[in-house]
Amino acid sequence: MTLAPTIVSKPTHKVLKELTGEIRPDLALFLALKDLVRLRLEAAEIRIVAFEDKYSKNFDHFKKAYEKGEIANPYSYAVEKDCWEWEAAITDKAKLESIQVE
Repeated sequence: MTLAPTIVSKPTHKVLKELTGEIRPDLALFLALKDLVRLRLEAAEIRIVAFEDKYSKNFDHFKKAYEKGEIANPYSYAVEKDCWEWEAAITDKAKLESIQVE
């Protein structure tokens, strides 16, 4: 008895097999999900580093400087958008690290 029909459809199994090289659908799905989490974690880290480079500080220092009025144009759309996106990247990173499988 095969698990393929109960885990993934045949077209999905074919894609997973091509992506991972694994013929067992359960393992192929696991490998693909593991890779997806790794890639999204890398993307979040890249976004965080980009903001750290842009503002020359980590997020905690940025928030303190923001609250003290030490950030130029703190209420501009661009700065507020950066703040939201930076915080979202940090939240994403934490969530992805909590589900990452080695």
